[in-house]
Amino acid sequence: MDNRQINLGDALLAEIGSALKIVASKARASKPLPATSAEPNKLTDEEQRTASALMRINHAGEISAQALYRGQAMVSRDPELRQHLLEAAGEEQDHLAWCETRLSELNSRPSLLSPVWYSGSFAIGALAGLAGDKISLGFVAETEHQVTAHLETHLNDLPADDHRSREIILQMRDDELRHSTHALEKGGSQLPSAVRTCMSLTSKIMTTVARHI
Repeated sequence: MDNRQINLGDALLAEIGSALKIVASKARASKPLPATSAEPNKLTDEEQRTASALMRINHAGEISAQALYRGQAMVSRDPELRQHLLEAAGEEQDHLAWCETRLSELNSRPSLLSPVWYSGSFAIGALAGLAGDKISLGFVAETEHQVTAHLETHLNDLPADDHRSREIILQMRDDELRHSTHALEKGGSQLPSAVRTCMSLTSKIMTTVARHI
């Protein structure tokens, strides 16, 4: 067995530990919650259900984003790209913590399928990483482009008085847009339309299921 195989095995074991921590532990943010409203506005039961569903979708998305980045980073042979991906994953950890906090404020919970979202996304990220750096970066750019579009929709769907959720989503949107821009600046190539369509369909399945489960 060569050193490459041994190192990959060690990396995979480390990633299993990271996955368990991300999925099973309370997320901790390195940045303060963007919601600056002193007190959450009182929402009706229907408004609370709507806000909870949207934040649960966002939480599932952040679970998936971390897995995608970490899967790509694990197989990357470029130390600079690997560091870039891990830094992006760290920022998604902030988003995850913010979503958890807001879900708790709404007396709700994350998706029960977080392990499924993480494992599936990690595998997809690793496959994208194995396709080469340009494809890997292009995958980041397209993923974040689609996430930004989802967040824009959520801003429209949120109850008008839910300012705390809105402030969180606005900051997440700005961060995701920056990730997409950086990936293209680093040389990411545009993915084929069939791949983009497949990514969009997969995302729709996840968001539909995570809304309820």
